Amino acid sequence: MLTVRTGGREVVHDLTRECTAFVRGRGGPSCNGLLHVFVPHATAGVAVLELGAGSDDDLLAALRDLLPADDRWRHRHGSPGHGRSHVLPALVPPYATVPVVDGELALGTWQSIALVDLNVDNETRSVRLSFLPG
Repeated sequence: MLTVRTGGREVVHDLTRECTAFVRGRGGPSCNGLLHVFVPHATAGVAVLELGAGSDDDLLAALRDLLPADDRWRHRHGSPGHGRSHVLPALVPPYATVPVVDGELALGTWQSIALVDLNVDNETRSVRLSFLPG
C-alpha cells in the first residue's frame, strides 16, 4: 500500500517509479505476470498515459471541461463542485492492470502509471499494488 500526498489540489501524480520498484521485488528478471494498481477511493482514478510532456495538464484541462467545479452536482458536501470527483471514476477508473515481462513493466515507450485526483478536500490517498504471477 502506497500513501500519496496530493496536497489538496487537482493532480496527476506519477506512480511509475513506485510500481517499477514493487515489481522488481517480486522475483527478479525471470518474473512474469500482472501488476494491478487500485485506488480504494470513490473520488480518484488510475490512468496509463504519457506524463511530463503536457499530457497530464491536458488531462486535467479536459476533466475540468467535462466535470466543471460548479454547483450543478447533486452530491454537494465538501468544496464547490465536489460531486464531480464522485463522477471521475466512471471516466478514469480506480484501477489499471499492466503486464510484467522479465521483471519489468511492459509499458510503451512514453507510458506512465498515474493517480488522477480532482478532490481538493482529501490531501492523502492510498494506492494498493498487487502482483499476480503467471
